[in-house]
Amino acid sequence: MTENLVGNVDELARELDRDHVFHSWSAQAQPPGLTIASGSGCRVWDHAGREYLDFSSQLVNVNIGHQHPSVVAAIKEQAELLTTIAPSTVNLARGQAAKRIVGRAPSGFDKVFFTNGGADANENAIRMARLHTGRDKILSTYRSYHGNTGAAIVSTGDWRRIPNEFARGHVHFFGPYLYRSEFWATTPEEESERALHHLRRVIEAEGPSSIAAILLETIPGTAGIMLPPPGYLAGVRELADRHGILLILDEVMCGFGRSGRWFAFDGYDVRPDLITFAKGVNSGYIPAGGVIISAPIAATFDERVFPGGLTYSGHPLAMASIVATLDAMESEGIVENARAIGETEIGPALAELAERHEVIGEVRGEGVFWAVELVADRASREPLPAAAMGRIKRALIDRGLLPFVQDNRIHVVPPCVVTPEEVAEAVAIYDEVLSTALEGEG
Repeated sequence: MTENLVGNVDELARELDRDHVFHSWSAQAQPPGLTIASGSGCRVWDHAGREYLDFSSQLVNVNIGHQHPSVVAAIKEQAELLTTIAPSTVNLARGQAAKRIVGRAPSGFDKVFFTNGGADANENAIRMARLHTGRDKILSTYRSYHGNTGAAIVSTGDWRRIPNEFARGHVHFFGPYLYRSEFWATTPEEESERALHHLRRVIEAEGPSSIAAILLETIPGTAGIMLPPPGYLAGVRELADRHGILLILDEVMCGFGRSGRWFAFDGYDVRPDLITFAKGVNSGYIPAGGVIISAPIAATFDERVFPGGLTYSGHPLAMASIVATLDAMESEGIVENARAIGETEIGPALAELAERHEVIGEVRGEGVFWAVELVADRASREPLPAAAMGRIKRALIDRGLLPFVQDNRIHVVPPCVVTPEEVAEAVAIYDEVLSTALEGEG
């Protein structure tokens, strides 16, 4: 492709975007973002062929990497056979996808309700919990993100909830976050104990018999990749059981390899009642999500109509992509790679970065799910200002790395197929940017 033609294609893409595309979570007069034309593995390219190392996994969903050949082939094969069919029909691809998903879940989870993504997965899990218990309230944390549909966005704790508070029956509480503890804790054990005490008091104050479910991200993602401290999730489970409250674990971002396990909760002493998923189940190749339903809740709807559904629930192309993704993740050891890379490459490298850069207040994470929290002052833990974070983000992109920057944090979230060499390349870019982008600060 000639230079002029490349320029024309890029300009056409930007012009069409500027004139006709309404972007999410954005003021529409903002300049357009990067133009991405293609990808492979952990890398993407623009129309001019400039390469970027993708350490955002886009929206922390491309777990298997870009353009995995077996997944692309499965989508093509299904498209030639049957592109779409109503969810009320029986479809082999849908059954195969459901079987593979429940095969990774704890025993007693045999049914999957398919959705179009994570938000409507949480939406329908909330609906199931309310109908099963006959109760109304949903408890969730302030540091959380559960999606942008009616109940999911009101369950969300961050700023996006506030202009969207149209759903009823939602109560928020503070979850554990030792680095910025709400509970004056100094150890993980103290944080766990005091956070559980706080939750117990919220349950008591709200009236246990009014609460249908507690909705938690197993590992809060967008809110800061905060690993639950010892005993916390088991303690939440005990509080829920004591009061007949269901526990919904949101695995939309942290599931299917991201934590170095098939489900993040596999690393903690907890069993949920409902599991929501999306993103990594097929790396976002086709929109898909769902709710994995425990037997007692599924039985509620054996003779009772479940009042929910979506036109594209269990869409054949999405189901084929799920089957191919999960098969490839198993046969290629992709989940094991994510765990090993986190333990031997990402974790140690980020710890070394923290030793060299005073701006790093804390590093935390596991698998390919890490946060580097940046501060203006280590002693006070004052978050690095937004303007400085903006300069860091621009500098990373200028050096050929696609970052995930949220608030005062860099989330280090490459695809699960990332190699040691790619980790070293990314860390060198982080190192250089943190050494130069903040010159003159303070």
